[in-house]
Amino acid sequence: MNSIVENELPGTQHLRDQLMDMLSDTDLAYKLPGNNLTLGELCEEMAQTQQIYIQSFKIFKQDWGYRAAKPEATNSVASLNAWFKKLDAELYEVLSGFSEDDIHNKQIDRGHGFTPSLFVQFQVYHEALLIFYAKASIYLKALEKQFTDQWKIGIG
Repeated sequence: MNSIVENELPGTQHLRDQLMDMLSDTDLAYKLPGNNLTLGELCEEMAQTQQIYIQSFKIFKQDWGYRAAKPEATNSVASLNAWFKKLDAELYEVLSGFSEDDIHNKQIDRGHGFTPSLFVQFQVYHEALLIFYAKASIYLKALEKQFTDQWKIGIG
């Protein structure tokens, strides 16, 4: 087992899972004023981002245009949860295939000369999750949802 699977991956998705537990199908249709996505579309966008990162670990190149699958519906918590669970399993599988040496020495071409190690690429993915959580927090506040203690500590 490598250090990402052992130390970094566990707990990475807990806040996303808590978010999904807070939501109803009706909440997913909520849209903030202006040129914003619905909450369901925001969740879909995060899942697509996760797909892109999974693919980057497979082919060692970041392709922002990559799309493998979509949920049955972005207006269904069950559909989004099923998609996230599938993506989480795929992420675990691909990351589990790397040695500790791979984690620190193989690189992913993100373009423009930026070629981080697999470890750094995972950290960048984690930052994408934090950005998603921050965006989702605005929707949760607008929907007057109660934050979990873990959400309050991790996101604010």
